[in-house]
Amino acid sequence: QVQLVESGGDLVQVGGSLRLSCVASGGTSSRFGMNWFRQAPGKRREFVAAINSDGGSQLVADSVKGRFTISRDSANAGDTVYLQMSNLKPEDTAVYYCDANGLWGQGTQVTVSS
Repeated sequence: QVQLVESGGDLVQVGGSLRLSCVASGGTSSRFGMNWFRQAPGKRREFVAAINSDGGSQLVADSVKGRFTISRDSANAGDTVYLQMSNLKPEDTAVYYCDANGLWGQGTQVTVSS
């Protein structure tokens, strides 16, 4: 059973940067595409970015295009997906979740202060 653990969330100021990590372990996660979603208080969970199984294809939501990039490192024993976030805005404040084939991590909180 694949397990996902997100990390890297923090409190940052407007315009700042963060890199989120999602470590997949315990299974063959490298066969799956992986995704980042986020959920702000009182709002529905929304798609942020996706990357395919070999990391060669990426997709980001229009709301973060040009500011967020997704990447993947499956070279070592583990499988880690990153979300590099720059020029952060208050509306990026949310809990960020990693998803692989319908499995979810516990999330990591990102708070952007103005």
